[in-house]
Amino acid sequence: MMLLTHLAVWSLVAFAALLFGAQLAAHELGAWIGRRRVRRRDARKEGAGVLVGSLLGLLAFVLALTLSFANERFSGRHAGTLNEANAIGTAWLRAKAAGQQEGDRIAKLLEEYANQRIAFVRSPHDLAALERIDARTQELQSAIWEQVSAIVRERPDPFSTSLMASLNDVFDMTTAQRFAFETRLPAEIFWLLLGLTLLGMGVLGYELALIGVQIRFLTAVLSFTWTIVIVDIIDLSAPRLGGIRTSTAAYEWTIQGFHTETPDQSAR
Repeated sequence: MMLLTHLAVWSLVAFAALLFGAQLAAHELGAWIGRRRVRRRDARKEGAGVLVGSLLGLLAFVLALTLSFANERFSGRHAGTLNEANAIGTAWLRAKAAGQQEGDRIAKLLEEYANQRIAFVRSPHDLAALERIDARTQELQSAIWEQVSAIVRERPDPFSTSLMASLNDVFDMTTAQRFAFETRLPAEIFWLLLGLTLLGMGVLGYELALIGVQIRFLTAVLSFTWTIVIVDIIDLSAPRLGGIRTSTAAYEWTIQGFHTETPDQSAR
C-alpha cells in the first residue's frame, strides 16, 4: 500500500499506467489458464458467462460506491472552505466593530490567518510544509485568543461575547477542515477495488479463452475505462494528489473583502 501511495504521490499518470498494465496482465493470465483447460478438455463452458457477469456487476457496484464516497469527501472539503471563510469574515467584521486596539490587532491577525488557510488547502503532499502551516496556525490562534481575552476582561458585554463566539467558530471550522483533509479512502476499500478489478479482468480473459474468442482491443478499452474511473476516485478522495483540488476562492473573496469593508460597518 505504501509503495502504491508513494507512486500516486509522485505521479498519478504513472500509477494509472501501472494499473492499466496490471489489468492487461491479469487478463492474459486468465486467458492462458483458460486455453490450458481447453487443451486438457476439462473446461466446462456452461455457467461461466453467468459467473463472470456477476463478478463484473459486483465490480461495477463497488466502483459506484467508492466514487460516491470520494465525491462526498471532495464536496465536504469544498463546503468546509466556504464555511471557514465565512466564519473568518464574520469574526473580522466584529473585531473591526469592537473599536479598540485589541480589535484592530485581531483583524490584522485574521488577515494573516486567512492566508495561512489558503496555504493549507493549496499545500502539496509535503508533511514538513504542512507541519509548518499547522504550527503557524496554532500560533495565530493563541495570539488572537490572547487579544479577545483582553477585550472580554475589559468589557464583559454581549458584544465581546459574540466576538469570542465568532472566533471560536473560526477555530472549530479550522479543526473540521483539517479533519476533512485527513479523511481519505480506507485502505480496505482500496484493496477491495483493486482486487476486484484484477480478478474481473482475469476471469473475463478466462471465459473468452473458453469460447475461443480474442478481442484484445475491446479488452484494452475496458481496462482503460476502469483505470480512468479508479484514478478519478483516488484523485477525488485524496485532497493533495492529481488535478482535482479544493478551490480557495472563498478565502480569496474574504481577503478581498478585508480591503473594501469600512471599519464602522455593522457586524454580521
